[in-house]
Amino acid sequence: MPLNPSSALNAAMLALAIGLVGGCGGQSGTTANTTAQTGATPAQTGATSAQTGATGALKIAADPSGELKFDVSSLTAKAGKVTIDFTNQAPLAHNVQIEGPGGKQLGGTSTITGSSTKATVDLKPGTYTFYCSIDGHRQAGMQGKLTVK
Repeated sequence: MPLNPSSALNAAMLALAIGLVGGCGGQSGTTANTTAQTGATPAQTGATSAQTGATGALKIAADPSGELKFDVSSLTAKAGKVTIDFTNQAPLAHNVQIEGPGGKQLGGTSTITGSSTKATVDLKPGTYTFYCSIDGHRQAGMQGKLTVK
């Protein structure tokens, strides 16, 4: 069957258009994926430095399923003013308290459910305990070690 020059031109234009649309879509997706991956990296880095206290803040969360535990069992911070950034999405009320040597209560967050709160405590180098002060929670294992350098 002979090919109509007009049909051949239309077919070539259609192939070119499909290639361009496919190429644009692919590049857009690649750019979006790269941006998403790049966007995730600083967030992960920020979370790590917050947990190690490099920024003077400690991120702690209660287990959202309701288990009596925090998402971390040990933290490190620099001496000085340390901010506790506590999130509790669990159905039970929780808080974070800091206990120094000899069992001395040094400060902590308010008790919350389904939200976040912050508290600042001035800490010297040493080893501390962070825990939830709700009756029975610490005894059930809701505590951890805080090392201040």
